[in-house]
Amino acid sequence: MNQHRLHIHARPTPEVMERVLRVVRHRGFALCALNMEVGAEQDCQQLRITVTVESVRPIQQLWSQLVKLADVSRVEALEQPSRISA
Repeated sequence: MNQHRLHIHARPTPEVMERVLRVVRHRGFALCALNMEVGAEQDCQQLRITVTVESVRPIQQLWSQLVKLADVSRVEALEQPSRISA
């Protein structure tokens, strides 16, 4: 399985995390790690979410759906090296 890290920039609305996690699950990606912080700039108007996901599917499938979410302003995908299992 391939592991990917996504940096998501969004407005801090109550439902944004639910929408992001729903898209991750519906696209068949397993959530490995999640970090969320509210930006200090612009009076806390920016939410930064970092998710690490795992799947055999291409990350472009997930990325293309996340950028369509209304509260999401930007998504950056950084590929992680594959884990070797023994």
